[in-house]
Amino acid sequence: MSDKSFLAWPFFEAQHRELSEQLEAWCHAELPRDHSDVDATCIQLVRDLGKAGFLQGTAGEHIDVRSLCLIRETLARHDGLADFSFAMQGLGTGAISLYGSDEQKQWLEKTRRGEAISAFALSEPRSGSDVAQLDTTAERDGDSYRLNGEKTWISNGGIADIYTVFARTGEGPGAKGLSAFLVPADTPGLEIRERLETVAPHPLARLGFNDMVLPASALIGKPGQGFRIAMSVLDVFRSTVGAAALGFARRALEESLSRSRSRELFGATLSDLQMVQGHLADMALNVDAAALLVYRAAWTKDQGAERVTREAAMAKLFATDQAQLVIDQAVQLHGGDGVRKGHIIESLYREIRALRIYEGASDVQKVVIARSMLAEE
Repeated sequence: MSDKSFLAWPFFEAQHRELSEQLEAWCHAELPRDHSDVDATCIQLVRDLGKAGFLQGTAGEHIDVRSLCLIRETLARHDGLADFSFAMQGLGTGAISLYGSDEQKQWLEKTRRGEAISAFALSEPRSGSDVAQLDTTAERDGDSYRLNGEKTWISNGGIADIYTVFARTGEGPGAKGLSAFLVPADTPGLEIRERLETVAPHPLARLGFNDMVLPASALIGKPGQGFRIAMSVLDVFRSTVGAAALGFARRALEESLSRSRSRELFGATLSDLQMVQGHLADMALNVDAAALLVYRAAWTKDQGAERVTREAAMAKLFATDQAQLVIDQAVQLHGGDGVRKGHIIESLYREIRALRIYEGASDVQKVVIARSMLAEE
């Protein structure tokens, strides 16, 4: 049974504890799912999460980041693909929630009910963490925009119904000349150029935009606001990446405690060995420290802070890096079973690695944290 004592921390309110209890019951009944057909499983997971009401908080005028983090942590502890399916409904529509027009926000009811799948199309072959250098262009053509370019490593690519696409519109150099667009998946000119496979199977794709014509109403916010929009969305959702890592780490610790109590070695259980006790203590310390950073960032945003760039970067960096260490130690404690295909620990080992890269790699988070401190007087 997972440790829930953290729910008594002052970061949380009664509705968060109630949400945790409801989601835990749903997870025990519905997860894990069969991952043999990743696309079909993700589509069904989105539908089921929407039907159960757990997608309601992923979009809208007021997004409760603590709830998002709790949901991601819980889902990740039970099934990494369930966490992925939930997370993209929020990230993919974040720009619409924060900056979208009334017409664009009509999509949010569909995504919150699980009737439409969303995607966040920012990364490109030449610009991953360096958003200001993206090459995709959106040239104004009368009352329309004409998009040309390519995106890669796009989560939900190939199964999404709508994409939030960032492109260069040229209002200024670098970050000053980017804009965001809402692109329905059936828009002529959108190409799924390649489906990408990773160590933890998720629906990912390389997208192409070939003379795609979009109406001016597809613009999210104002021309030239794209970089600000992208950073605002990441400011909200970056903490939740740390929460997902926390969920993976909690599951690894749970499995390791169970293994240590039952596995016999040298005439005693693993849990009787002081070296093993030391490893378990380190794992527990990393889990709790990560939780404090994640929920501090979420709480700070929920209290009305305009930006939580440093707090979110710290949470994402520490939680993902420490979860990698916790899970690696779990592999050691499980021995051969830890690398046996299909074992939960082997699955966690594959799931955690990408979280140290997407939504800003670990080294980039260090730069963000340092620059935030240096900017203070």
